[in-house]
Amino acid sequence: MSGPPPRIIIANAPVSFGAFEVTVGIDPNTPAAEAVLDAVAEAGYQGIDLGPVGYLGQGDQLAERLSRRKLGLSGAYLELPFSEPESLQEMLPQLDALLDSLDSVSGIGALPPRPTLGDFSNTARRAKPGQAVRDHRLGLDEAGFARFVTGVERVADHCRGRGYEPTFHNETGTFIEAPWEIERMLEKTSVGLCLDTGHLIIGGGDPLKALKDWGTRINHLHVKDARSAAIAEIVLDAAPAEAIWERGAFCALGQGDLPLDAIFRLVRETFSGWLVIEQDILPSPEGIARAAADQRANLAVLRHHGL
Repeated sequence: MSGPPPRIIIANAPVSFGAFEVTVGIDPNTPAAEAVLDAVAEAGYQGIDLGPVGYLGQGDQLAERLSRRKLGLSGAYLELPFSEPESLQEMLPQLDALLDSLDSVSGIGALPPRPTLGDFSNTARRAKPGQAVRDHRLGLDEAGFARFVTGVERVADHCRGRGYEPTFHNETGTFIEAPWEIERMLEKTSVGLCLDTGHLIIGGGDPLKALKDWGTRINHLHVKDARSAAIAEIVLDAAPAEAIWERGAFCALGQGDLPLDAIFRLVRETFSGWLVIEQDILPSPEGIARAAADQRANLAVLRHHGL
């Protein structure tokens, strides 16, 4: 008779190797999917995030690749224009394609994957990362936020109808970035929060305070470290969101300013679900050796902290 699943399952993500929406199919240095899967499995992770739909494979191919490496699927990220009803309608087929990928790996892994929703935002907002914590004019107005809430609930209901409980990701350069915007979203919608520690730091928030204040709503974790000095320069320069990756704002655990001891102590005490280590980088022309070494080191940090 099998026992209950482990309370916290550790995963990694293609973005830790430079494979994400900004690079897949665009940057010729983007690593091959099977090389990333091999590196994640060999490091000892229990799962991996999907990345862009199709990157790791589709249907039976995706299921076979994960099963062969004994990896579960932790989740899949998709940005949608929740405050723009017509644009949202046009992008719903992308949501169904994502959910189809989740369906194809049913039964693989200790926990089911979570659809991880992000706000698509707009060009003007993406040009001003980290500034909304002080300038609330960058946020959605009342009418825009009402449309946002309607859109989120529509998508959440659709995910639930397909058998998945979604989570909402705080993301730099979007309308759910600063702490006050996250709180507003949590107050008015029914979705849980995928707390991304690195993006929260860029948004002007405190990950430890977030875990304490929003813990009952956090149903998914993206843990990444961040360099506060690099972030301060990005905000001071009013650089666009792309500068986050270009200037290496995210780093291996312990090389930034995330208070690891306090964070992981609270995670052990309060969190249950997928914990996804992410270290957003751009792909390297030298390959993935450095990224693979960082992800082995990141898992070692988690083990040191009892996870």
